[in-house]
Amino acid sequence: MPRLLYVEASPRKERSTSIRVAGEFLDTYRDAHPRDVVDVVDLWQEELPPLDGEAINAKYAILHGQSHSTAQAAAWAKITAVADRFTSADKYLFSLPMWNFGIPYRLKHYIDVITQPGLTFTFSPAEGYKGMVTGKAAAVIYARGGEYQGDGASWDFQKPYFELWLQFIGFTDVRGIVVEPTLGNRDATEKSKAAGCELARRTAIHF
Repeated sequence: MPRLLYVEASPRKERSTSIRVAGEFLDTYRDAHPRDVVDVVDLWQEELPPLDGEAINAKYAILHGQSHSTAQAAAWAKITAVADRFTSADKYLFSLPMWNFGIPYRLKHYIDVITQPGLTFTFSPAEGYKGMVTGKAAAVIYARGGEYQGDGASWDFQKPYFELWLQFIGFTDVRGIVVEPTLGNRDATEKSKAAGCELARRTAIHF
């Protein structure tokens, strides 16, 4: 059965706009694709492995074609387990709020864990970097308190960074759902949230 991996990056749960819109996506998706499995990665509940000295040494051992020491192998096994769960999915949904113009640190930790040579990308002097997560679709829900399109685009380090990362590991089919503003004038925020929910439902039907 096809598997949708849903990565949730907000700790605010019932108060989170990104999670609210993701909920609309998932409800519609389950109705439209009843045979599919939805695997939820709540980044505030996951135990992500540390990227300590042994983990970094294990990464560079691979890049230099060297064998792992016992400690490096143990560190790499934890990283591989997280990356394998990610890469084994058929489709992806991400929900993320903007924090300080960028992404939450738990999401950055997750990205750093799974963006590894031989797991999500390869490198060779002849071909450079090549993403390994190919032929799959990703839907991304971006929630931001302010407005960061048009004149505010230069302040946005959330959406450009995240989509660059997806491109780096191989994604070409990325469907963004931007919900802004989520703070300020009540009428404006409710309108943006309603529009985000509607776009999420439309996206989910044929995802």
